[in-house]
Amino acid sequence: MATCAKCGRVSEQIAEVLSLCAECIRKADSEWLAKLKEIHARSREEFGLPAAPPSDADGMRCGLCQNKCRIPAGGRGYCGVRRNENGRLVGGTAAGASVSWYYDPLPTNCVADWVCPGGTGAGYPQWAYRPRAEQGYLNLAVFYQACTFNCLFCQNWHYRERSTGSETHTADELAESVTPETSCICFFGGDPTCQLPHALAASRLARKQNSQRILRICWETNGSMSPRLLHEMVELSLESGGCIKFDLKAMDKNIHFALCGVDNRQTLDNFAAVARRIPDRPQPPLLVASTLLVPGYIEADEVKAIASFIAGLDPNIPYALLGFHGDFLMIDLPATSWTQAQSCLEAAKSAGLKRVRLGNVHILRQRS
Repeated sequence: MATCAKCGRVSEQIAEVLSLCAECIRKADSEWLAKLKEIHARSREEFGLPAAPPSDADGMRCGLCQNKCRIPAGGRGYCGVRRNENGRLVGGTAAGASVSWYYDPLPTNCVADWVCPGGTGAGYPQWAYRPRAEQGYLNLAVFYQACTFNCLFCQNWHYRERSTGSETHTADELAESVTPETSCICFFGGDPTCQLPHALAASRLARKQNSQRILRICWETNGSMSPRLLHEMVELSLESGGCIKFDLKAMDKNIHFALCGVDNRQTLDNFAAVARRIPDRPQPPLLVASTLLVPGYIEADEVKAIASFIAGLDPNIPYALLGFHGDFLMIDLPATSWTQAQSCLEAAKSAGLKRVRLGNVHILRQRS
């Protein structure tokens, strides 16, 4: 149990790290927002990450994402991986990125496995090897060890321990890891955004080396990249039969800032931009959305707002609602309950979405 520092409410669904309930966060004034900003700054200190996106007037501007860091000489960007070395931006390029990868047998536990070619055979025979799940084939899962957000509930938070490390791999090394059994490459993390030059280079090289067969390029992202890089991602996914999976963490800007430490405007704008490309290849789905159901913060009202946004673009966009378990700095929160999950599912459908499902149901708890 934690107590809201503003209204005094006591609940197991108030994260101790925030000490604010969702309603008070939505109504937060500049003083409370400054406190939230300080919480995020402190959470980054032990990992050697900048407290906020650097804005040095004489620094080098990194335009890969919404943070628009101006990195001072010898300094790092908000993501930790982009660096200003002797007046040159390095890190996350084709020459070297903080990244690891592994082979995942298909069908795999992917956000889009219920609609994508690898999990369902959607688009067979042009985009899939089998009319159903691609048994016998592999997904090359590529994990980038850095992120443009600072999610306090991050379930892959250990990447922070590596984002400022020295171990890197080239785009050539990654592309050469594609085996004859690999039918898709999925870039995730962390997030691929801050190392997109590496991911894009590896994708193009892998596609060129496997030009006579199916090799889908997919992305799982917070959607904070620059519009220019987003366009390149979309083109690769469109031409290969892949999809772009956006994690829409919250609609309310204060809730998003409290949970993630940054604004959500770029994510929403980018999501809308990809939605406009859906007619270019209706099947298999180009765009998929997901939301983590964080108890106390991402409840039915927030999900309905997100779903209404999605439905306003295209009611056929697949939307996955994912069960939450406490992790990183929000480990004190309970797992998503069946009651919460069902109310969020109904809210998403009532907003007009036609393709909604619950994911991670194995971690849902019975008690509401």
